[in-house]
Amino acid sequence: MPRSLVYKVARTIELHYADTDMMGVIYHANYLKFFEMGRTAFIKDVGYSYMEMEEAGYYAPVYDVQATYKKALRYGEEAKVETWISLNDGVKTVYSYNILNGEGDLCVTGYTTHIIVKKDTFRPVRFKKAFPEWYQTYEKLKASRREH
Repeated sequence: MPRSLVYKVARTIELHYADTDMMGVIYHANYLKFFEMGRTAFIKDVGYSYMEMEEAGYYAPVYDVQATYKKALRYGEEAKVETWISLNDGVKTVYSYNILNGEGDLCVTGYTTHIIVKKDTFRPVRFKKAFPEWYQTYEKLKASRREH
């Protein structure tokens, strides 16, 4: 899918000294935190929240995660995370991410795959059944991408 046709949400990441490792670069596991920041911003931008999901009796745990490190980020640099949906099949939702430095260089790419589970049993449920409006919002984003 062409990059310019994807509905993306971009958010600035504040890099803290505590985020670095012994080599003075952002510690690799912190990129998972940055993915979550991007995902939360994306969900909020389209009008939903994890809090509402949890209040309704569900969680959306990470089922799979992948990150590819392309260029180091360092304390004091500017950074942003771009987030978009690359799959929404009614069961799984895949959020994809780019983390860029202040010059726009691609530093990290990745994705997280999420499923929906009931809070009390942790049994999986279909996203489009538990949250039909939310699912339809994501489908509209996909449809608007195809129309361009």
